[in-house]
Amino acid sequence: MLVFRWALLLLLLVAGVCFAFYAGTGQLKYRRVGWIILKWTLLAALGFFAVLIAERVG
Repeated sequence: MLVFRWALLLLLLVAGVCFAFYAGTGQLKYRRVGWIILKWTLLAALGFFAVLIAERVG
């Protein structure tokens, strides 16, 4: 549980760094990679919290 939370936090940080690189350099590859990381991180977080809610309900 703790490892998953740290992984989510680290991935959000990496996405933020990619967006900062995009803002600094203007290269589209950083924005593209940042969006991909952010998208999959949010999907994983939603799945994680769905499992937590399902455990409490069931």
